[in-house]
Formats: sequence, structure tokens, C-alpha cells
Amino acid sequence: MAKKEEATGRRDNYVVKVGMVGDSQIGKTSLMVKYVEGLFDEDYIQTLGVNFMEKTVCIRNTDITFSIWDLGGQKEFVNMLPLVCNEAVAILFMFDLSREATLNSIRGWYRQARGFNKSAIPFLIGTKYDTFAGFPKEKQEEITKQARRFARAMKAPLIFSSTSCSINIQKIFKIVLSKAFNLKCTIPEVKEMGAPILEYTMF
Repeated sequence: MAKKEEATGRRDNYVVKVGMVGDSQIGKTSLMVKYVEGLFDEDYIQTLGVNFMEKTVCIRNTDITFSIWDLGGQKEFVNMLPLVCNEAVAILFMFDLSREATLNSIRGWYRQARGFNKSAIPFLIGTKYDTFAGFPKEKQEEITKQARRFARAMKAPLIFSSTSCSINIQKIFKIVLSKAFNLKCTIPEVKEMGAPILEYTMF
């Protein structure tokens, strides 16, 4: 559950730790920076080890601080996985929609992350939807079907996103919030093949 901090005045403050894992160069850092600072830069330096940022949002007189932890995707940083996963309320398992191999890697990331945190809410996040949208229809269908199979096996919401085009970035964290606090989420789902998939009510 989210960690409650000392209330300042009358406002409650909760910290929601979110871990981000997946192969290198799939856009974890750029998604985090886009959400926290609203910026996008194509030339991010690869994360060496662990990146960390915070963003506070206010809901019904309650401050919610997202504590976002991003693990570098190279194999040598796997020993830092506990830093990212321990006490996380949600873990975003991320892959690049334009590189199928990064989706296949999710199995390994999921198995390792679950070794450190069995209770975190899993999310399956496909990045670089803007590139994926230019793929032939058959390829889009193949990748979407495989992603749905993985999401069902993980019991995880499936969300396709694009940092450069600001697609579904805010919505990811709104859905994290609704799942963490059992709040009703009114974001419309998107299920059409080829569209930026947003499916979260199955679980």
C-alpha cells in the first residue's frame, strides 16, 4: 500500500513508489521526465544504474507524491533491481513497441522483479507508439496480440504510449493511482487494433 507521511496542517500526504523496468533504450527515462517535467528530449543519456524523480499531485485535499524509480536496462544493473522494486506500489514493465525482442524480455524482467516484490500492481507499458503506428497492419496485430497475452498472464493493465507525441503518459499514472487507492477510474478504454491501446478494467 502507499506509504502515508506526516500530515502537514490538514493535508494528508501519501508516497506512491513506482518502479520502471525493461530493456535499455526503450524510453523509460524519457517517459519519467515527460511525466514529471513535461519535457521530451530525443538524446537522453542511457541510465547508468538507477534514476529517480518525484512528482506531487493533489487529489481531494490529499497530496500524492509519486516516487518514480527507473532501472538502467543493461544486464550489469540487475543487482540494483531491489532498489527499484522494494516497497513499490506499482511496477511498470516496459517494452518498445517497435522492437519485438524487448517484449519477449518482459518474461525475465517480470520473474526477477516478482522475486523482490510480489504485491506491487503490475502494468505492461508499450513505448514509441508513434513509430509502431507506421508499421504494416499485420505487424501491429501480431505485436498487439502478443502484448495482450503477456498482460493477461501478468494480470496487468496494457497501455501503449508515446513520449514524443504525449500519448497516454498522464493516463498511466492516473490509472496507477486508481488501482493503488481503489478509486473509480473514468478514463475511456481503447481496444481497437492499431489504436493506442488502453486496457485496465480486466483485473
